[in-house]
Amino acid sequence: MTTTVMNAWLLSAELHHQAVSLALLAAGGLFMTGLLTGLWKYAAIARSPQARAPHYVDVAHRTSLFYAFASLLVAVLAALSPWSVAVTWWSVAGPLVFFVAAVGTYLVHGWLNDTRNQLARPYVLGRFHLPGWVIHGFMAALSVVEIAGIGVLVTGLFLRLTPYM
Repeated sequence: MTTTVMNAWLLSAELHHQAVSLALLAAGGLFMTGLLTGLWKYAAIARSPQARAPHYVDVAHRTSLFYAFASLLVAVLAALSPWSVAVTWWSVAGPLVFFVAAVGTYLVHGWLNDTRNQLARPYVLGRFHLPGWVIHGFMAALSVVEIAGIGVLVTGLFLRLTPYM
């Protein structure tokens, strides 16, 4: 790879510094959430006669760690993006919003200890029952936004790297 190519990539990373920064901040926040929910999980296990934490405390712990590292990957994809600043920013921000929203729902269910499966009927949130369209609408939006956003970034990576393969 030539110095010219590397300089172009560095310029792209500088151009997309806001998207990269957003992804890095999300990674840090999600990683800290993973560490704190790990402490919560341990404390719940230590207090439980069955040595178990609430199901969604465990889910929040694991997914926040997974999403933290996914956010790092999103930062790299954004840094190498050949797309405009706006396209790159939205392709980063959309999935990150849903990463955080998913962990947020797990935290709420963990705090309330109200279900072992948030997608099982009846859809509960504490003492309340939610209509199916809320749950399935959220899942549909999450799927579309995450897949589309990451798809745009991966396509950009492919376009950026294939001339050098």
